[in-house]
Amino acid sequence: MGLLMMATLVLAITLMISLLIKLMHQRRDHGSSCYILHYECFKPSDDRKIDTEFSGNIVMRNKNLGIDEYRFLLRAIVSSGIGEETYAPRNVILGKEESPTLLDGISELEEFFYDTLDKLFHRTGVSPPEIDVLVVNISMLSSEPSLASRIINRYKMREDIKVFNLSGMGCSASLISIDIVKNIFKSHKKAFAVVVTSESIGPNWYSGNDKSMILANCLFRSGGCSILLTNNPTLRTRSMFRLKCLVRTHLGASDEACECAVQKEDELGRPGFHLSKNLPRAATKAFFENLRELAPKILPLKELVRYFIVSGSGSGSGSGKDRGGNNRTGPTVRFKTGVDHFCLHTGGKAVIEGVGKSLGLTEYDLEPARMTLHRFGNTSASSLWYVLGCMEAKRRLKKGDKVLMISFGAGFKCNSCVWEVMRDLEDGNVWRDCIDRYPPKTLVNPFMEKFGWVMDQNPKNPI
Repeated sequence: MGLLMMATLVLAITLMISLLIKLMHQRRDHGSSCYILHYECFKPSDDRKIDTEFSGNIVMRNKNLGIDEYRFLLRAIVSSGIGEETYAPRNVILGKEESPTLLDGISELEEFFYDTLDKLFHRTGVSPPEIDVLVVNISMLSSEPSLASRIINRYKMREDIKVFNLSGMGCSASLISIDIVKNIFKSHKKAFAVVVTSESIGPNWYSGNDKSMILANCLFRSGGCSILLTNNPTLRTRSMFRLKCLVRTHLGASDEACECAVQKEDELGRPGFHLSKNLPRAATKAFFENLRELAPKILPLKELVRYFIVSGSGSGSGSGKDRGGNNRTGPTVRFKTGVDHFCLHTGGKAVIEGVGKSLGLTEYDLEPARMTLHRFGNTSASSLWYVLGCMEAKRRLKKGDKVLMISFGAGFKCNSCVWEVMRDLEDGNVWRDCIDRYPPKTLVNPFMEKFGWVMDQNPKNPI
């Protein structure tokens, strides 16, 4: 018994020493700095808004739906947390969702590209020929030439620019793009990089009646963000954020995780995006695997020691009952000891609530994600930046604050990173014309008031 206790003590000391060395190394490593100079979120024109009545019209014109599918969609929309001012692609607005063309997809993205990039270059004074790295991530549209090539042609960027055009990365793609930039910065000094992140909604609107696929139509909306980054230390005082760390987790080796969110065709050959019942389980596992690696990188030593002691005593497994007798899920580690703000992916109301519960977050912490879901919907990989914009417009971000970003995506993936705020931020950005209305007194969706009669419709008498 004495030898066992001694071995356990030696192991504990070894782990703590390794942790201390790792933390000291991270804090001294300034050679691979990555700063955000500016970012621009896209706000489509008002003629692309889909309010309650228009949402209902879109649902009603799908003649492939029966009363059961109508009721399912009604419940999904009412409980989605999405408001009346989100944006849809033009081909859906015009009633062309059942026969989209490649041009519809390209036009949708070019409208976003040129709006945000024009503003980005104008606001920063950095010209397109100065850009050394361009990363474009659009998961569900791959064109020839690439979307990145279209941007290079439009802005006449240099011949030696390093270009990456990512597809299939899902809602967590923007942090993958940031990771690419961070690694290139290690070997290229005083460089500029642009990350362009969005999703192709128009050509991927589902017009069938498979419940696992029509759900995506209720959640995904048009949006996007362009981000200018640099590792030039002389621009440190001009920057908005500095990247502290970034962690990527991929569960693709698991069949269940890999197949829980899939672009596919239904039984009649109609393309769409399938969300399986196994998705919550895959997301939960990816989330906790990611946090396990992230925690030592961002938490103060005092909290890590506390967590190490609690875990060693057998009470930190993340399961069981809390003091209120409720089921406890998630880590007992207190992330709020090392993070000031939480920028959560707006994958849906359940996603926001689940992550908030796992991290022990308050309504104040969750408010930016909830408000973003309500105002802009789930804009896929760009969602995080609308949430960040909400925090900035609310003047929450002060110099020295730490912001944790958490995103999920098909594969299945969970990616996270922590940004340090470099100066007090208060730009109204894409929220400028509406931030004073948020949070509203109520987030009740009026869809039920207008279309609740569907719930009472006789199944034998389809709509």
